[in-house]
Amino acid sequence: MPDSGPDRIAPTAEQTDVPGSPALAPRRRAGLLIVLMLGGLTAMPPLSMDMYLPALPAAAGELHSTAAQIQLTLTTCLAGLALGQLVVGPLSDRFGRRRPLLAGMLVYVVATAACAVAPDVATLTGFRLVQGLAGAAGVVIARAVVRDMYDGLEMARFFSSLMLVSGIAPIAAPVLGGQVLRFTDWRGVFVVLAVIGAAITAVVARRLPETLPPSARHSGGFRSTLGALRGLLADRRFTGYLLSGSFAFAALFAYVSASSFVVQEIHGASAQTFSLLFGANALGMVAVGQVNGRILVGRVSLDRVLAVGLVLVAGASAALLLMACGVFGDLGLAPFAAGFFVLMSSLALVMPNANALALMRAKDAAGSASALLGTSAFLTGAIASPLVGVAGERTAVPMAVVQVTCSALAGLAFLAMCVRTPRLVR
Repeated sequence: MPDSGPDRIAPTAEQTDVPGSPALAPRRRAGLLIVLMLGGLTAMPPLSMDMYLPALPAAAGELHSTAAQIQLTLTTCLAGLALGQLVVGPLSDRFGRRRPLLAGMLVYVVATAACAVAPDVATLTGFRLVQGLAGAAGVVIARAVVRDMYDGLEMARFFSSLMLVSGIAPIAAPVLGGQVLRFTDWRGVFVVLAVIGAAITAVVARRLPETLPPSARHSGGFRSTLGALRGLLADRRFTGYLLSGSFAFAALFAYVSASSFVVQEIHGASAQTFSLLFGANALGMVAVGQVNGRILVGRVSLDRVLAVGLVLVAGASAALLLMACGVFGDLGLAPFAAGFFVLMSSLALVMPNANALALMRAKDAAGSASALLGTSAFLTGAIASPLVGVAGERTAVPMAVVQVTCSALAGLAFLAMCVRTPRLVR
């Protein structure tokens, strides 16, 4: 059975009302506001991706590019998100959370506006890379702020609460993107994204407190940063949770990259139908995330919930592969939609718990740990993204193969690195 040791971590200053705890003051003063701000920051990557999804076929046509070329704009944004986190996370351990966060968000807004005027697919791809690099600041520092303020099961609950806010992004984003396309073209999507980014930046600048006091910051340079990263990766269970969450994220992004073509090109649905289906799937993820945070956390070991989530993701992926290969004949769109729904919903049992379990083991280097978690996830997603289009836009087989492979690797990483062998023998 999975080891549930981290669930029993003793209360820390972040979990109890210990006078003088620097992280508790902002939490007590503005709990809901903190949730909304951190949720907005973690929502920026899905907003940047999902609002753009209904516009992929139209953008490919206007820019005279292939499906693989236009999907590369997703890949480069993901790669930027991955590499940017690896830089910004350690910087936030050294300089605090606010300054790197605000700098990154300002660059994000400028890069997003530049995407709206890109004259060709190569230029768009370049601006998307910068957009990802800068947008990484929001997601990596949001996780680090959570680790500054919470520990143990409270952190797992907070991550599930964040899904209620950040989960609105994938629900609203494709719907909003589809509606924007009714009045303008794909360039208008980036204009709206720039406005949203500017609004979040303004609120964060005014209301997000610094959660890492000077006494807790790292004063070392590049060598110290590398040492912290090596130390985290040397922790077998931290790395196991990191890999499990990352491969599960890659299965998710295979869906994100290919679903618009599967729904619109293969099954002939409209952009609005696709956006509604995508929103329903994200709603399932939000609902299961709340079940995880409000019911399961504290009653069931986080490791056990994570294991169940990985099994469900693998089962949904296998079902999608069988349908894509035509094993059951031509079943139409509905069974694919059901498979997508189970896949997305099950990920709400995987990602918050994998992140919480990993961060429990990294109290003194939350920024670096958050960077490793984000970098690994977005790099695997960036690798998975172009693979789903290798056979063209008229087949879902590559997408399903990527999902099955990634879900299997996630399960293997969990079993090999996060499960105690002696308990399996009994």
